[in-house]
Amino acid sequence: MIKSVKNKIELLQNELLKIGIMGGTFDPIHYGHLVTAEAARAKFNLDQVIFVPAGNPPHKVDQMVTDKNHRYLMTLLATATNPYFEVSRIEIDREGYTYTIDTVKNFNVEFQGKAQFYFITGADALNQILTWKDAESLLKICEFVAATRPGYHHDDLFKDIEYLTVNYNSRIHFVEVPSLAISSTDIRERVKSNQPIKYLLPESVENYIYKNNLYTG
Repeated sequence: MIKSVKNKIELLQNELLKIGIMGGTFDPIHYGHLVTAEAARAKFNLDQVIFVPAGNPPHKVDQMVTDKNHRYLMTLLATATNPYFEVSRIEIDREGYTYTIDTVKNFNVEFQGKAQFYFITGADALNQILTWKDAESLLKICEFVAATRPGYHHDDLFKDIEYLTVNYNSRIHFVEVPSLAISSTDIRERVKSNQPIKYLLPESVENYIYKNNLYTG
């Protein structure tokens, strides 16, 4: 159970909590993730945003991914100063491949059906969402927030939203985020080539990376 909202659940009668779910590999987490989560929280008046570091994502079986406990600890460090942010180990501790539909169903049980979930993801991911496990069920049990950057070509996004809304009765929103140009891939490459990563991610995460010699190989 996410401790800080447990008491809120107990106080609720008929009102639903609005909970954001920010999934990702977070290898490493950076300001693009944090600004996106905060923008979604503010725009949709979310009570909490839960960061869920991916445990063993099936779409990255052919990629090198940093140990999940390092990624979990970096996410904890990055979110520590925002009282609206929480970090869940739900996928870190799960055996086998980890799927979003299982995570959302698990949260629904933990929140005793008293929360409406908003899954926050990149706008490009919407184009692939029907390839996700039990996508139709996922589109029914949570709303989606597709994050874009200013200047993003919205036509394709709006077509995806219209198609998913008409055919799957989904509820999909979008939010523009200025700092989405930052990427984990670029940060890893910068560390590997001894380039600075300062101001791309929280200093606590930067220090953790150097202390544990991550991304140097």
